[in-house]
Formats: sequence, C-alpha cells, structure tokens
Amino acid sequence: MAGGIEPTRRPRRFKAMSLTRLVPNVATIMGMCAGLTSIRFAMQDRWEAAVAAILIAGIIDGLDGRLARMLNASSRFGGELDSLSDFVCFGVAPAMMLYFWSLHEFGGIGWALSLLFAVCMMLRLARFNTQMLGEPELPTWAYRFFTGVPAPAAAALAMWPIVLTFQFGEGIFDSPYIVAPYGVLIAGLMVSRLPTFSFKKVKVPRAWVLPLMLAFGASVAFLVSSPWLTLSAIAAIYFITFPLSYRSYRRMGVEHQQEQDTPDEEDDDGEPDDDPDEGLNRVHQN
Repeated sequence: MAGGIEPTRRPRRFKAMSLTRLVPNVATIMGMCAGLTSIRFAMQDRWEAAVAAILIAGIIDGLDGRLARMLNASSRFGGELDSLSDFVCFGVAPAMMLYFWSLHEFGGIGWALSLLFAVCMMLRLARFNTQMLGEPELPTWAYRFFTGVPAPAAAALAMWPIVLTFQFGEGIFDSPYIVAPYGVLIAGLMVSRLPTFSFKKVKVPRAWVLPLMLAFGASVAFLVSSPWLTLSAIAAIYFITFPLSYRSYRRMGVEHQQEQDTPDEEDDDGEPDDDPDEGLNRVHQN
C-alpha cells in the first residue's frame, strides 16, 4: 500500500480436530507406555508382568490402525507415531528384557546381541516405511504376505524362551547359550526376505467360520487356564507356518508368471513354441 503501513499478517491457526480423530493416536501412546513399563517390570525381576505388558502393547498395536480406519482418522502423523511406538515396544523393550533375563551373563557380548535385535527391528521398520511410500503396485496375491517376520510377532517370538521357562522351569530355556543364538535367529528373520503370512488378508470360507470360532473360543479358554503353555503352543504353530508361507509364495509367483507369459506362447508367425515349459523355466532361473 503506497504511503501507508503494510498490514500485519495474522498467525496461522491450527484447524480444530474432532476428539474421535485423536483416539487412535491416544491408543498408540498407551501401547508405547505398556512397552516401556515392561522394561521397568524386567528391572524388578517381575518377568510375568513384563511379558504381559509386551503382549498388551501388541494387542493395542493391532487395534489402533483399525480404529483409525473405522473413524476415518488416518494421517501421516499417526503413521509416524505408530512406527516409533513399534520400535520402542517391539525393539527396545524385548532387547532389554532378554539382556536383563539371561544375556547379561555374557557381559559385553550379551549387550551387543541385545543391540543387534534392536538394530534389526529398526531396519525392518525403516524398510517397511519406505516400501509403503514408494513400492510399485503389486499383484493382489502378494499382499497376503509380509517380507520377513513382522515387528509384533518378532517381539513375541523373542520372549518364547522366557515363556517356556515359566512353564517348564529354570535350567534349560533360560541358558544364555540357548537364548543368544535364538535371539540372533529372530533378529535375522525380521530383516530377511522370507515371505510370511499376513493373516489380515486371509479370507475364511463360509464352511470354516463355525469351526474357527470354536477353535478361537477353546484357545481363549486354554489361555485363561494355562496361559504360558498356550502361548508356547501358539509360537510353535507360528514357526511351522514359515515353510508353508514360503512354499505358498513361490507357488503363487510361478502361477502369476505363467499367466503373464501365456500371451507369448505363440511366435510371431502364429505357431506355438516348441517348448511349452519355457516360461516356467524362466521363472525358476529368475
């Protein structure tokens, strides 16, 4: 404005947000607090409470994303908050628990192995976040699998020796000579390329709905009456799914490649190829 005073700009105000849109973020913070509390329980040698706190954090982690979608409250901020919470609950907390529980007997080596677990968790979460941002469109069947063991499952598997000790007593599963290589195995599975089932994408046939509901009810009953034995059985069953998921992923990949190669089975002159298995051979070579 000529000859006048330029008007001052008003500070930008944040847009008001509905209270319901904050619910998923509040749930994520509650899960992180549960994970941190497990470290406190571990420092006090309250191992059962420490394991329970991690399991509670895993349950909350499975619910906050669904709450965000139900309430139409998904946001970039919520995604970053969830990733940070996962690192604390499923990377730092289990690593500290394993060190306080058994690996401290190895001194500096035990601490290094605990750090290895936390670092692998960090790398896994970083890889997952970058894939979510820049991954090209995948075939529908590929979304039925994770790449490597997901964070909550890896934390639960890391605590399996502790749970087995609750059930069968001390002397075997609490030995650092068992816990150390087992922890390295779980850390490697997190950052591996092993395809593992994503049970969120599994569709249950109508005929299996009732039997699965009965099985779920029975699992809850056993979980209440004998929690550590039931959790040990669940962990063992999950391990068994690894070769099954790898075989299923390879089979679906070959079938998908065959479908892609089907239009090319004829040469330019309109005659079929001499080797009908050529496409399948290319898949195995790749």
